[in-house]
Amino acid sequence: MAVLLYDNAFSGNCYKVRLLLTLLGIEFERREVSVVEYGERLATLRGLSPTLNIPAVVLDDGRPLAESNAILWYFAERSRYLSEDPYERGQVLQWMFFEQYKHEPGIAVPRFWDAIAPERFPRPDDLKVRRASGRDALKVMERHLREHAYFVGERFTIADIALYAYTHVAPEAGLDLEPLPAVRAWLGRVAAEPGLIAIED
Repeated sequence: MAVLLYDNAFSGNCYKVRLLLTLLGIEFERREVSVVEYGERLATLRGLSPTLNIPAVVLDDGRPLAESNAILWYFAERSRYLSEDPYERGQVLQWMFFEQYKHEPGIAVPRFWDAIAPERFPRPDDLKVRRASGRDALKVMERHLREHAYFVGERFTIADIALYAYTHVAPEAGLDLEPLPAVRAWLGRVAAEPGLIAIED
């Protein structure tokens, strides 16, 4: 039985999971869920995701798991994408918490309103503040990547997958990557990883 992935083609959080499953060669079945229709998510994800957010997966033994970075961690165990060293594992978590707390809100939210949300939806008042937060998060990444090829252990891990998902589409959120040469070089290294798929795949 393949892993069942409740997914959305536009979502960077969903892309993270599709990317890792593909890199690991794990068979999965996609079920598209709207990112804008709450009623559909309620009907589809009740009992699978405590927050009714996607992505969510149903494992091949029938157990559900939600939240993109929790899913990444689960599938990366005992793979090349997650170290067995306790300190490096802590560093991976450090960057994954940063991604969800600082990075994703400042990039994914403006991108949603600029590139995905229907025009009938009223735009929030805090997009300028969100974009400023996104710029700050990208500057944090730039400082780190000036001295490191990747985020943890000088190799490609799920910390990179978590941060790549929304960073590589940051221009869709009105964020300019041109002033961030280290970030752009890292994006190139990640894009060159064997087996990497595009967000549209």
